[in-house]
Amino acid sequence: MHLDPLAILTAFGLIFLAELPDKTMFASLAMGTRMRPLYVWFGTSSAFIVHVAIAVGAGGLIGLLPDWTVKLVSAALFAFGAFMLLRSGGGDDDEDAEIKTVTGFWPVYSTAFMAVFISEWGDLTQITTANLAASNGAWSTAIGAAAALMSVSALALLAGRFIAKRVPLKTVQRIGGLCMLALAIWSVVEIFTG
Repeated sequence: MHLDPLAILTAFGLIFLAELPDKTMFASLAMGTRMRPLYVWFGTSSAFIVHVAIAVGAGGLIGLLPDWTVKLVSAALFAFGAFMLLRSGGGDDDEDAEIKTVTGFWPVYSTAFMAVFISEWGDLTQITTANLAASNGAWSTAIGAAAALMSVSALALLAGRFIAKRVPLKTVQRIGGLCMLALAIWSVVEIFTG
């Protein structure tokens, strides 16, 4: 098992930025106001780990393709991610839905796990994780992506209100979108220079 610190940091940075303005951050914040935050974090983190494992597995399959094909797929996925982030209008207003108060570890854990597990299928961060795993290695990507997702969930639970009041989500989306656009361009350049 080879761990590349740069690949870990790349995965962490990209996934962290992509997940910040995501609806699951707001779902974590909302659940944390009505349920025990540590239990919510265990549930969301478990769901994120399952999604990272699935994405890394898909990325491993992509990695079996010829190098130029992987770079072309990577460029397309990064470009798609940039498009999605740059065209987004802001926050999700439908996240203010009423959530029933739940107590006890297993009910809270299950509620948080299912909320994230269901909502993250085909999400931008899952696609980005698969893409990074194909080009940067499975273990490094898995560690970076899982740490980023779990960090965003913890951040939402601990300081979500502060972030929502101080940092416009549109700014975070633009930074993430520009980073992904740069990676798309880099991937295309690597096809012709590598």
